[in-house]
Amino acid sequence: MARCLIGCGSNQGARREQLDRAIELLGTMPGIRLEAVSRHRETRPIGGPPDQAPFLNGACLIDTDLAPHDLLGLLAAVENTLHRDRSERWGPRTVDLDLLLYDDTVIDDGDGAPLTVPHPRMTTRRFVLEPAVEIAPDLRHPLSGLTLRDLLDNISRPHLHVAVVGVAGAGAPAVAEAVADATLARHLHAEMTIPWEIADVAAWEAALAAAAGPQVDLEWPPDPHGTVSDHWLGELIVAAEEALAPEALRRFAALHEAATAAVMPAHVAVFLRLSPGALAGRPDGARLARHQDRLLARLRCRARAAAVAPPSVVVVAADDPSRAVDEAIAAVEATA
Repeated sequence: MARCLIGCGSNQGARREQLDRAIELLGTMPGIRLEAVSRHRETRPIGGPPDQAPFLNGACLIDTDLAPHDLLGLLAAVENTLHRDRSERWGPRTVDLDLLLYDDTVIDDGDGAPLTVPHPRMTTRRFVLEPAVEIAPDLRHPLSGLTLRDLLDNISRPHLHVAVVGVAGAGAPAVAEAVADATLARHLHAEMTIPWEIADVAAWEAALAAAAGPQVDLEWPPDPHGTVSDHWLGELIVAAEEALAPEALRRFAALHEAATAAVMPAHVAVFLRLSPGALAGRPDGARLARHQDRLLARLRCRARAAAVAPPSVVVVAADDPSRAVDEAIAAVEATA
């Protein structure tokens, strides 16, 4: 049987009774064995329409022999039984059951897919991680390789560093500025220019210095608002691996490793992902599509010592700039 983590929430009607009823119904379903249930916590709503009532949030741990999509359908059936209204994204709801983890399974069919596992926004959501850690602190997130306790500790740092990351045209500078303004965070801007057509390591070193410069000697005192930057140094090494010859790459990798060690690593990355359609219409679209795929893979790979990846990564669709800003703000606000 697969071990699965389910997030539970309600902010309409008799919240506690509805959550208890949802978990009770879930536990009686064929193919489901209820293993643990967290206590409920009251939390403020994140994103969605204004003036929503506070949520009660919790989590439960189950074992199941249902396949992931079948389990998702069962969760929806329980929500429907308790009159869940899906007419408004992030709107008020009688009950919300999210499939957070399904063993170590990874399903990512892209933006708008009916099921993404692990849940794409769970690693920055305090209202998800706190109840999850209560019942399953050592459960591992299959993309980051970290335990749920590690992920909660990561967003609980005294000064959180959030990096907004994306290929050219994804809008990282504008999104980072909007997020910093909305969350009262310090905004950190740097030029992230990739010298794609230049094989001279000196040009790449100059690009690295320009990107790392704003962080060198910067102080990071305890601050509940943290810092939001519009770049991640790892983007340069990912590009260099595609653009530079082996000997030049070795020289640049050593410079990049030293620069990375000299600055504050990002704890959270908000990755702005452009759709294939948005990239296809650009002259450099094929190269940007490859770079975007490689960049996201590196962000999710913590084994690379030369470009330490942030423990928490949230992927945001970037084709619609206004919606990307709203989702990025919600991802960062959820850490508080």
